[in-house]
Amino acid sequence: MARLAGKVAIVTGGAQGLGRADCEALAREGARVVITDVKVAEGQAVADALNSTRAGSALFLQQDVRDEERWREVIARTVAHFGGLHVLVNNAGIVIPGTPEATTLEEFRLQNAIMCEGVFLGCKHAIPAMRGSGGGSIVNISDVAGLRPWARYPIHSISKAGIEMLTQVAALALAPDIRVNAVAPGPVLRPERMSAERWRSLGSRLPLQRTGTPDDITQAVLFLLRNDFMTGETITVDGGDRLT
Repeated sequence: MARLAGKVAIVTGGAQGLGRADCEALAREGARVVITDVKVAEGQAVADALNSTRAGSALFLQQDVRDEERWREVIARTVAHFGGLHVLVNNAGIVIPGTPEATTLEEFRLQNAIMCEGVFLGCKHAIPAMRGSGGGSIVNISDVAGLRPWARYPIHSISKAGIEMLTQVAALALAPDIRVNAVAPGPVLRPERMSAERWRSLGSRLPLQRTGTPDDITQAVLFLLRNDFMTGETITVDGGDRLT
């Protein structure tokens, strides 16, 4: 059963990885999906693939989530093209390694601009369109690193912790017509970042003895979108990483 039939969704950072998996899952559930990313060719390829299965179900728009004016344009194009907005998945992000003493101010600002500011801007500008569509649901992609310090990526931890608090504050402010939740992934297999052998080694230290897959995370996103009695919640999908 297509549980999101008739809904319109925006997924930032939807050109690859977790974002692409979310786009595909939302489309399978019946939603019409706007894919945004700075990567034009990859993002358009996702839209083309979705439209080949169900014509007119997807639209790609180039977007840098740090750009507030572009957020206004993306929301306006979405509403004009599909007639409303019901779902926003704030997925776009980057990871910058380095200790606090080795991290430059520019790197710190870039990490937080894409993560915290990008999520803030998405929530801010989605609100009027969602209210005009009868309500909506926002899912922010956080990280287990935002729930506890991550020594190798401290700036990433700081920015993800900001997303956690933003999720809770927005949930309180926007209830009851807009729900805001988060998903905090642990290590997820991404071949473009690391060899499969290295990922298996990483997974072996987790209680569940494996790294996650994009589908593991997507299932949590869909759960939050389907459950109308959840807001301000973070679902951790980490193979038990937070327990170690």
